[in-house]
Amino acid sequence: MNRLYRSGVLGALVLCAALTLTPAPAHADSDDTALTNLISLVSQRLALAEPVARWKWANHQDITDPPREAALLADVARRAAAAQIDPEFARAFFQDQIDASKEVQNALFATWRSTRPPEGAPPDLATSTRPQLDQLTKSMIAGLSRVQTLRAAPDCPSRVAQGIANWKTLTRYDSARSGALTQALGHVCESGGVGATG
Repeated sequence: MNRLYRSGVLGALVLCAALTLTPAPAHADSDDTALTNLISLVSQRLALAEPVARWKWANHQDITDPPREAALLADVARRAAAAQIDPEFARAFFQDQIDASKEVQNALFATWRSTRPPEGAPPDLATSTRPQLDQLTKSMIAGLSRVQTLRAAPDCPSRVAQGIANWKTLTRYDSARSGALTQALGHVCESGGVGATG
């Protein structure tokens, strides 16, 4: 399962790099390219839930960290306003990222309790994982700016659902993370929610 998940993450990184180098097509396709880029970033952020969980497990820390979560949400609201993005949209989107990450972490903790704990030394959050999360936050703020024209479209929920389905196919995304990926994209559309994925 972890091997598949890592394979999916690698695919995400490769596709994201390819999309970055692809010229912007017509307006509708441009919206979908922006959406695919955002899904890639969300997928990369969810991949970091595992090293975060490993560190918390090894250091006997709670999965929920209210002060850090509040600080992140305040920071993204400030950055969003500076980038002319609705701060409430940014807060809702990043709350979804937090909740989805905690869903993955809770699932990992449950697995480690019922089977066996993770092996090897935990990652160093300060020098490794946190800088990656910080960089993803910056990229995601930019990504939110690019999907703003899509948000109010009547078919936005179904396009997000199709984007997720395409992403899973392209990256062979780990099915155990599918619910978290959908949850993390729940506030992309102004109407909220993700359309049926079939």
